[in-house]
Amino acid sequence: MIYKFIDLFAGIGGLRLGFEKAGFTCVFSSEMDKHAQDMYYENFGEKPYGDITKIKESDIPSFDILLAGFPCQPFSIAGEKKGFDDTRGTLFFDIARIVKYHSPTAIILENVKHFKNHDKGKTLKTVLRTLNELGYTTNWKVLNAKDFGVPQNRERTIIVASKNDIEFDFSKLNKVQTPTIADILEKNRDDFEYLAPSEYTLIDNPKRQLSGLIFVGYRNKKIRKNGVRENTIHLSRVHKQPNRIYSSEGTHPTLSSQEPTGRYFIYHEGKVRKLTLTECYRLMGFPDNFKKIGTISKQYNRVGNSIVVPMVIEIAKEIKNQLFNEEYLRNYQPKPKQMNLFEYAKVGIL
Repeated sequence: MIYKFIDLFAGIGGLRLGFEKAGFTCVFSSEMDKHAQDMYYENFGEKPYGDITKIKESDIPSFDILLAGFPCQPFSIAGEKKGFDDTRGTLFFDIARIVKYHSPTAIILENVKHFKNHDKGKTLKTVLRTLNELGYTTNWKVLNAKDFGVPQNRERTIIVASKNDIEFDFSKLNKVQTPTIADILEKNRDDFEYLAPSEYTLIDNPKRQLSGLIFVGYRNKKIRKNGVRENTIHLSRVHKQPNRIYSSEGTHPTLSSQEPTGRYFIYHEGKVRKLTLTECYRLMGFPDNFKKIGTISKQYNRVGNSIVVPMVIEIAKEIKNQLFNEEYLRNYQPKPKQMNLFEYAKVGIL
């Protein structure tokens, strides 16, 4: 059977790529950023619709799953309003109105790690309450990309909502050993951007460590007091050396959409060099044949704003196994009653 999904706030298509690799079919996409639209078209053969606030629910074809990596916005909660009404004026409201109209089987929402604490927890509370109000059973968890086969320490909040009273079980996700940055590096290129030896100096006899981070030239007060975390290599700052360099034997921190020049440096085979654009896309799990167009700064921006594809693939597989599997649904044993709003408050979500 073909299960259909829509891709909202689609970016360059990281969520779509993962769900398509798991066997799902996309029937609609929406993205406002023109450059992201162009990259999306190059890779999927369709240009996403623009402003989601101007798209009528009835213009969207029927679907089984809604995907959205939506922007993090505070809700203006007033008086005794609940759930859906609290979301008006935000982009999540557009997700909610589409869900209300189409009533899909599943909803998968993605956001930054600290989404759970945004606006003192009120944002997550309102999202969960709205989905509950619309008839969905919800569960959420902060997942780390490094558990899904990429050498990047990138944590993201994932919310899964199910229409058929099944609480998605995150513990069933298959996690794999974390590779190192060295495992994804390009080989046999003669145009790597190396720093000249005169531009940096290794501290004498540095302790070889594996987490990746190399502090350059100075330590802040917290580091002086508490020491550096395990696996840190130190460099001394010389000239215009970048503030952070990462060992190729470790993992990379979160790629940022705020780094348009791609100044991600690694220490590999005794030299310091910049990660290539291809290597940055590999850190996000994109295949090498994924087409990259536009200015270099835009390409770095777009990948830093995307989602790690192997993590999405694993989520998609379990969505199929748990929410679209008749045998699983038939034998499902519900857990104790889902926490109500007062119970959410007890654990610090409200």
